[in-house]
Amino acid sequence: MTRRMLFDDLGEEVPVAGAPRKVVSLVPALTEAVAVTAPGRLVGATDYCTHPPDLDVPRVGGSKYPKVDAVMDLRPDLVLANSEENRPEDVQRLRANGFPVWVMEAPATVPAALGSLRRVLTQAFELDEPGWLVEAEEIWRETEPRWATAVVPVWRKPWVVLGRDTFGGDVLDRLGVAGAYADHPDRYPRPKLDELRACFAEGRADLLVLPDEPYEFTHDDGPEAFPGVPSVLVSGRDLTWYGPSLVTAHRALRSALDAVRHGRRA
Repeated sequence: MTRRMLFDDLGEEVPVAGAPRKVVSLVPALTEAVAVTAPGRLVGATDYCTHPPDLDVPRVGGSKYPKVDAVMDLRPDLVLANSEENRPEDVQRLRANGFPVWVMEAPATVPAALGSLRRVLTQAFELDEPGWLVEAEEIWRETEPRWATAVVPVWRKPWVVLGRDTFGGDVLDRLGVAGAYADHPDRYPRPKLDELRACFAEGRADLLVLPDEPYEFTHDDGPEAFPGVPSVLVSGRDLTWYGPSLVTAHRALRSALDAVRHGRRA
């Protein structure tokens, strides 16, 4: 079969022979996108690929530290990776052993994520544009007027928050919630707790948004560090996953945010 030469988001060569039939995904959001759009193609995924819930494929470890030997043992036609979630050395090892790897650039916006997904699904998989992608683009097209500025931790011990050019930050921005660290030089700053508290005391932020992944913030783990600050718990999947979940994420996040918004006005 004649091999095609594609190029991933980073401009790297991805040689494929026809549409891939055996795919290993090292990115949870990409796993869901492929499982929904091209059922039966996945032969491996990470331990953190929780959607679709009924996905029954061999697991190859975590995204940051996958079991590369286990990936190669599955003899995939294509491996899907992400420039932020996966280590370059693992990608290089797979390529050096003859396995094509498509690396998706970590998206900074919803349109960038959907554009990248369109490329991999239509070019690498030779599929028609999926309906869920078109629907997600329409749902997320508009940006609502700003009504809050939020600190958005994604980890604690140490505290790590959303900074500049993050997908989750753009998601919130489109729902009218600006990021308190959106202009920070780092994408994921690590401010001390005193600095985070000062954001609220000095009026630079008025909302605390706590997702349940990668760190699982709860009602008892997170809000107590910021007494008196309005907070909202949201699904980390809704906030940070790009793919089919974007169709329902808009309504779910807006509902959660509206609850605290109206509660603060009461």
